[in-house]
Amino acid sequence: MLPFDNKSEFQIILNLPEGTPLEKTLRVSEEVAQALLKEPYITDMQLYVGTAAPFNFNGLIRHYYLRQGDHVADIQVNLVPKHARDLQSHDIAKRVRPLVTAVARKYGARVTVAEVPPGPPVLQSLVLEIYGPDYEKQIELARRIREIFARTPGVVDVDWYMTEPQTEWRLVVDRKKAALSGVTPQRVLEVLEVALRGKVLGLFHDPTAREDVFIRLRFPEAERSSLPDLSEIKVRNSAGKLVPLSEVARWEKGVVPHPIYHKNLHPVVYVVGDLAGKEEAPIYGILKINRALKELRAPDGSPLKIYYTHLPFSSREWAVKWDGEWQVTYEVFRDLGLAFGACLILIYFLVVAWFKSYTVPLVILAPIPLSLIGIIPAHALMGAFFTATSMIGFIAGAGIVVRNSIILADFIELRLREGYPLEEAVIDAGAIRFRPMLLTAAAVVVGSFVILFDPIFNGLALSLMAGEVASTLFSRMVVPILYYLDHRIKKERRLVL
Repeated sequence: MLPFDNKSEFQIILNLPEGTPLEKTLRVSEEVAQALLKEPYITDMQLYVGTAAPFNFNGLIRHYYLRQGDHVADIQVNLVPKHARDLQSHDIAKRVRPLVTAVARKYGARVTVAEVPPGPPVLQSLVLEIYGPDYEKQIELARRIREIFARTPGVVDVDWYMTEPQTEWRLVVDRKKAALSGVTPQRVLEVLEVALRGKVLGLFHDPTAREDVFIRLRFPEAERSSLPDLSEIKVRNSAGKLVPLSEVARWEKGVVPHPIYHKNLHPVVYVVGDLAGKEEAPIYGILKINRALKELRAPDGSPLKIYYTHLPFSSREWAVKWDGEWQVTYEVFRDLGLAFGACLILIYFLVVAWFKSYTVPLVILAPIPLSLIGIIPAHALMGAFFTATSMIGFIAGAGIVVRNSIILADFIELRLREGYPLEEAVIDAGAIRFRPMLLTAAAVVVGSFVILFDPIFNGLALSLMAGEVASTLFSRMVVPILYYLDHRIKKERRLVL
């Protein structure tokens, strides 16, 4: 969709197994930070443990700002300024990824190196949505697909939007015993909230502090860290006597319900990943993963259907759908292609009205693909991706190509009206009109050179510069030759008739 930008920051998103204590999350985060210190281009880092980093583009688009819990951490990494380093931020992010992955793997953590994206607002570069009639089986299928992601070469930062099973202890009040003891369930809840979460009683006004401090009443950690300790908490009944919690309530073990995600009312499980290496466009990762997905069977034994551009019609079928950067790229290039086609049709009818011919406009439009002879090799030589800005440059260059073709065809028509033979007219057009065509190409090259080294608009500059040079050189020959052939074919047909 867009090339990688050269920012002076990126984030490390750390997810430890659910239920990990905050202290362990902090220790793992600090170990990751120590590994990052091996990179000389990093100036400083900020660790956010148990909460999300300050709101930024990634936080908004990838919903990182919603992250909270003892098992999550964000590391904001700042780099030296652009002019003080030889590598772009994307190359630095790729270089530190093995360092942080090695640390995370020791603790069973999932890690993502999140760069500040210049373009598509998606959850991640690779997003696969799993659909089916049974959500529990969807989760199991997503788990197998996540393993396929992890085994695929070039696919990194594999994760999924699902929680692992977690043990949950619920305190169930025996209402009969509680009533006999003179204790209400509401009173049990209030006592437990004070013991575990704490209760704010007021503000402490410290004249030496910038802000007031909350006064919070809470049990010491040693007295609220185990079920036996909590069971010994005393609750005051209606008669003023203290009753142990274990006499009026019991603990029941369960499993924390997992979240259920929906998209267009369909229950869905997301598996995400990123690309790093020689092939970083999502389509290459999709093609590699699809080879394994075609051999994968749905939970009911049926083949797994793969969708690319639209959701499954019904949630009763087992299917997966590719989303993420691929979906945005497909829609953008589709819309650009449709707009380009509409422009070509409009240009065709305008030229038909001008030249009073249905074939001359085809001659004029013919050199447009010739610009690709310059655009594609230029991208390859510069090591640049053909992105949406490259496509915009190709479309913009097509307008200049048509203008050059029109002045060639118009000059040939002028020479023919002056009585010149067809052969001499087409030769004169290529010779005399080459100077204004060359000046136009030079103006485009000079104007585009300003944005050639911009990471985002590099493709636009390459398409305009290389496409204009190639189309100018080739259209000078192609248009006169095609016009000559068209004119000669028409003349032969008139003689036959």
